[in-house]
Amino acid sequence: MSEVLLQAEDLVVHYDVGGGLLRSARGVVRAIDGIDLEVRAGEVLALVGESGCGKSTTARALLRLVEPTHGRILFRGEDVSHQRHAEQLAYRRHVQMVFQDPFDSLNPRKTVLQTISQPLRIHRIVPPDRTREEVIRLLDSVGMSPGGAYLDRYPHQFSGGQRQRICIARAIATRPQVIVADEAVSALDVSIRAQILKLFRDLSDRLGLACIFITHDLSVVRSLSARVAVMYLGKIVEQGPTDAIFTLPRHPYTRALIDASPVCDPGLRHARERRLLEGDVPSPVDPPPGCRFHTRCPVARARCAQDVPPLALLQGDRSSACHFAAEAALWLAPQPITQTAS
Repeated sequence: MSEVLLQAEDLVVHYDVGGGLLRSARGVVRAIDGIDLEVRAGEVLALVGESGCGKSTTARALLRLVEPTHGRILFRGEDVSHQRHAEQLAYRRHVQMVFQDPFDSLNPRKTVLQTISQPLRIHRIVPPDRTREEVIRLLDSVGMSPGGAYLDRYPHQFSGGQRQRICIARAIATRPQVIVADEAVSALDVSIRAQILKLFRDLSDRLGLACIFITHDLSVVRSLSARVAVMYLGKIVEQGPTDAIFTLPRHPYTRALIDASPVCDPGLRHARERRLLEGDVPSPVDPPPGCRFHTRCPVARARCAQDVPPLALLQGDRSSACHFAAEAALWLAPQPITQTAS
């Protein structure tokens, strides 16, 4: 088994919020509330969940862009949670991020050469006289060939897919070991999205990169990742191999996410009974007691409103934070629908 590169242990990120102009009450946004996560060398781990569940905060915490309230972040076994600036610089060389919007994450006043050469210069990746050559090599490696043709152009002169390739070239310029991609294809057209996903797969295979790929689109997950972590309201509720989770989810929230994704089956012979969620995600300022999902869960019982379910290891490389995960084979398995003759 390959080495664990990046790991979060009991990671917590809380934000203090005021009560507004007319209220003096204060509260705490529990953006992340004690999660354990790890990614291994050469692995693509998908982190999925609805908007507001804490995925992006997790990404920023792993990059040390926000300070953890509690817990540890380990890189190759070393605690990087409270590093000084110089130590953080070394860490960020090895752990890079690709953001959601490729236009907002590029400086509109800088050319491609200036953009990609900046991390090369900061981290002293190559001698100054080889910078231009290295930028061209990086552009070629992300499918923008010949790279020399793009050096003096600005972000507004590129399509969304091309801008994201430039962002990826900048991220891999430091020769990192881990890439954290936060909804990196959600702002792109479907056809371009497929190309960028293929690029991530190729880079992972060719460079041995570990990748944490954050998304709400389960079709992306199945085509890209080997392992999935499902997040709900600041908690990891299920983890495991992608194929196993899609075949038999062990948490009702995972089942709901799968049911909400499009199904391509013209014959309907294997279509599943869909159980779509009702209600809104509770506020992270005042999460429900017990299981945080019980207010929307179609199979919740009295215990779910009282006891917090731990993320317990199941058979094989599976874990679920559900009191009744052992019964999942009965109530979470996809149900066939009989097609009636017209």
